[in-house]
Amino acid sequence: MRNIHNIIFDYGNVIFQIDFLKTRQAFQALGIQDADSFFSHKKQHNLFDELDMGKISAAEFYEGIRKVSGRNELSDDQIRDAWNALLIGVPKENHDILLEMKSKYRTFLLSNNNEIHYHFLMNYLKENFGLADNSGFFEKDYYSHLMGMRKPNRDIFEFVINEHKLVPEETLFIDDSPQHLLTAKELGIQTALLTSPDTLQKLVKRLDL
Repeated sequence: MRNIHNIIFDYGNVIFQIDFLKTRQAFQALGIQDADSFFSHKKQHNLFDELDMGKISAAEFYEGIRKVSGRNELSDDQIRDAWNALLIGVPKENHDILLEMKSKYRTFLLSNNNEIHYHFLMNYLKENFGLADNSGFFEKDYYSHLMGMRKPNRDIFEFVINEHKLVPEETLFIDDSPQHLLTAKELGIQTALLTSPDTLQKLVKRLDL
């Protein structure tokens, strides 16, 4: 990677470890046997997209899951816990890496997130690291549900680029989803795919950042 001045980080499976299989298994344990058909890493029901963009509330999401699954007996807490099951945690070294990157580059967070996961994550950061949020690691942290936009749509990338007057060719975007990287590439942004068993620590070293 050459001529990099800015880095945009995804959150899930780049900084914070997640496991989509755990949520699919949790949904199945609730009797939602076709969980794979409406939620996966590459494809998901519109309910999840609407939640990611803040178009529906947590309460509306829970009701939507009951309707889609036909499991009207499920409680909000049961659905919330199943939805949060994918959230694992931050490897200890990742926060140190982010601080190092912030000292060298303009850094940003761009996360597809939602009201339910965001609440869990903020509590997790407070309880495990004594942090109020992620703002100390970046020039600016962005979450889709607070922006009304989500990846891989162009508008969310264009917003960050324009808001901070970033030169796309001087910007690196790190994400675990190929479909998100494709949009970034179309806008002239340099990209790096990070998928297990690769780690942020290995990627930073490999790219000589």
